Amino acid sequence: MSVEKFDRLILSCDVASNVEKIWFPRWIRRYSLNFRKGMSQDLPVNRHAVIRFSRSLQSNKAPAWQRWQAVRAIECYRNLVLGKSEPDLTDIVMILARFGKRERNLPLEDAPTEEELARLRGNISRNEMRAIQLMREQLRVLHYSMATESAYVRWVVRFSKHVGSTELNQFNEQDIGTFLTSLAVEAKVSASTQNQALSALLFLYQCVLGRRLGFIDAVRVKRPETISVWFSPNEIERLLEHMVGPHRLMFLLMYGAGLRHKECRRLRIKDVCFDQRLIVVRNGKGDKDRITLLPEEAIPELKRQIEIATRLHRIDLEAGYEQIYMPYALAKKYPNACKEIGWRWIFPSRQRCRDKRSGIVWRYHISERQFCDALKDAQRLAKIDKQGVPHSLRHSFATHLVEVGTDIQTVQKLMGHKDVETTMKYVHTSPRLGVDVKSPADLLARRRTTKQAETKLGEY
Repeated sequence: MSVEKFDRLILSCDVASNVEKIWFPRWIRRYSLNFRKGMSQDLPVNRHAVIRFSRSLQSNKAPAWQRWQAVRAIECYRNLVLGKSEPDLTDIVMILARFGKRERNLPLEDAPTEEELARLRGNISRNEMRAIQLMREQLRVLHYSMATESAYVRWVVRFSKHVGSTELNQFNEQDIGTFLTSLAVEAKVSASTQNQALSALLFLYQCVLGRRLGFIDAVRVKRPETISVWFSPNEIERLLEHMVGPHRLMFLLMYGAGLRHKECRRLRIKDVCFDQRLIVVRNGKGDKDRITLLPEEAIPELKRQIEIATRLHRIDLEAGYEQIYMPYALAKKYPNACKEIGWRWIFPSRQRCRDKRSGIVWRYHISERQFCDALKDAQRLAKIDKQGVPHSLRHSFATHLVEVGTDIQTVQKLMGHKDVETTMKYVHTSPRLGVDVKSPADLLARRRTTKQAETKLGEY
């Protein structure tokens, strides 16, 4: 594993400072999450991947001096593990250093102060077990997403129950292997679920508890080659009949514009252009922006939903709750932007909540669970037995566009895919199936009919 190899090499490197020996391995583990096999294979180092990683950290509100440190860690990985001097990342490092010096009074090479770390950690409950508190601190300092933090905490809690103790430092590779095997054999989890559990425990032991783990012997789940669920046009119509309110509008946007579930929930009012009939998707998967269709069918309901969001915005302002989550450092750069209606969520939650990290009370967007439950109920009422999920609507979007003759490059652009092969995985059928391409079973029936006709002719 190249990540562990880097850990060993940086510790034995004479020219690396103590700060670099502590923080560089952490940033490389953070960088490895951007790649499917990042923990088991060499990490790709190219300008596009590095810039995208830096921007993803920025979107999670990482200061410039931390992004500078992270890019320098990737440079070090390139030199020590890959044995290369290309690509040249000097200009990226210099730009981040310039911004970092404006933000920080200390030299960039110095270790973060307790005040800086406390600001990055935010609010952490002291009622949880000590290992989880420490893990939350590390995850937030390295700017992991809230979803990753929640998932890792769940796995550590589950592992703690498995071993029957909260003093997790006493357990080793054998205990982790037994836990992972139980997930595969008894719980029958998928390969991705087991990998997530492994990643959580590796982070706990290696990054939080400072343990060097050896080989983990466990039964591993094989990743099957499955075909995702999609709906036919007839099924889409039947489902739509049972969707109401904002869930119906979300259905239309996900199916009609190819939005991911998260992208739909995170839509802001400023991202919709009614005149040009388009939607600007901000910070999509891979931290990429793209432009997609605005379905005309959704426009009347979308305008009504924006009116609802506007009323809630006025109520929040009058009550003194003007803050809203803003990406990058925009909240600091434009302190009054939160009062503008354009930054409001199109699908706001019904109630305000306190952010677990910052402690700020604000109105977030609609929760993930709500639409999932609504779609599940619609499938039951429409008597559709498929195990569809919100992402099935995105698969249906791509499939139906190709079926009506849209070229695959256009679909690729609307979906926001870098590679057309990724788009092809979303296209599950062809207009030729059942029309130009006949099943051999149907040909049997045709031959049988032909023989019967010939027999009747022979009788004459």
